[in-house]
Amino acid sequence: MAYKDELLSEEKVFKDPVHRYVHVRDRVIWDLIATPEFQRLRRIKQLGTTNITFHGAEHSRFNHSLGVYEIVRRIIYNFKDRPHWNNNERLLCLCAALLHDLGHGPFSHSFEKVFKLDHEYFTQAIILGDTYVNKVLERVQPGFAQDVADVIAKTYSDKLVVSLISSQIDADRMDYLQRDAYFTGVSYGHFDMERILRVMRPIEDQVVIKSSGMHAVEDYIMSRYQMYWQVYFHPVTRSAEVILSKILHRAKELYEKDYSFKLKPTHFLSFFARNVSLDEYLKLDESIVHYYFQLWQDEEDEILRDLCERFMNRRLFKYVEFNPNRQMNEWMKLHQLFKEVGINPDYYLVVDSSSDLPYDFYRPGEEEERLPIHLLMPDGSLKELSRHSDIVESISGKKRTDHKLYFPKDMLTNLKDQSKAKEILEILYGQGDVRNVE
Repeated sequence: MAYKDELLSEEKVFKDPVHRYVHVRDRVIWDLIATPEFQRLRRIKQLGTTNITFHGAEHSRFNHSLGVYEIVRRIIYNFKDRPHWNNNERLLCLCAALLHDLGHGPFSHSFEKVFKLDHEYFTQAIILGDTYVNKVLERVQPGFAQDVADVIAKTYSDKLVVSLISSQIDADRMDYLQRDAYFTGVSYGHFDMERILRVMRPIEDQVVIKSSGMHAVEDYIMSRYQMYWQVYFHPVTRSAEVILSKILHRAKELYEKDYSFKLKPTHFLSFFARNVSLDEYLKLDESIVHYYFQLWQDEEDEILRDLCERFMNRRLFKYVEFNPNRQMNEWMKLHQLFKEVGINPDYYLVVDSSSDLPYDFYRPGEEEERLPIHLLMPDGSLKELSRHSDIVESISGKKRTDHKLYFPKDMLTNLKDQSKAKEILEILYGQGDVRNVE
């Protein structure tokens, strides 16, 4: 029996709080889960700093990756006897679903921004490089690893396969919305996934939804909208992300100035120098980052020491609403005042912006083209979702952006020159109520 067809002697299951069970029968999938590169995902949180706001959000990329695999496994089971579905793509879909987040680093997107990295690049590098994952995939057949990488990169020739992993209604989103809602304890991310899976249909190059399932899809899109603004973009989480990014910026700046660290940042050196090898990337996980942050609380550099103490002990920045298009004069004044009182504005006066486009129709030629969700009508025709749903139409193509200004209120209230502190706080209060980040 060929390796790609080999089954385990009995089905293995992972107990899962979202899907009840994750079922594994293929030897390839079981072997991929056992690789060091996949096991590393246990040490990368799914939601970065969100656990500082929602204390239950301790789940990992490992949990999520298994969940995406399980949803794709169920979709494929429903598709197996339908036209347009090629069951020869089954194992490819399962492997791509399982490995789609393999390249995420510690604190994911915050870390990427500081060091100008791309987790999708590292996902493909792990799959195609000298790794245990690559060895398992190439045992299936020569070139299989490249096929998996192409699916994740959205360049694979069969667009139906790609759409299961990456589209506006894909297994990735369906898992993380429910999983993140479960672990944060909110109700926004819940929708009727069972119904959606029942009304999914494969066509030549994408998955479509039977028109009778439109309301379940509406619920899914609104769940995503609410999760972004109530959970993912929560201002307290963003405060922690601001401090995290400033710690990394400060450590990088000190390294470039030949500062003598009490604890040499060995694991960060290649990141600071922007010549990270795959092996160095894989060795840096969140436990290592926390180790450095814990010890950097004793560094001589006042800014690095303070930022690490804030992050480790949840002593976060406060925030006010801020409109960069209308309030640049206030921003420039605050910047100058911070300098005058000895607070470095580069690290302690930070504008953070978040934006989301919950659903979009097809805009050919635009950056990040989004294939729309199509409804399969009773007569066999396809109709774009927002043209049939008033709810979806009301938010289609509408990008919402939110800006906040973060600062250490405690530093201001403890200033010796309280007249300057009062002037700064009056400017901040003039932009809206100063929120207590509890």
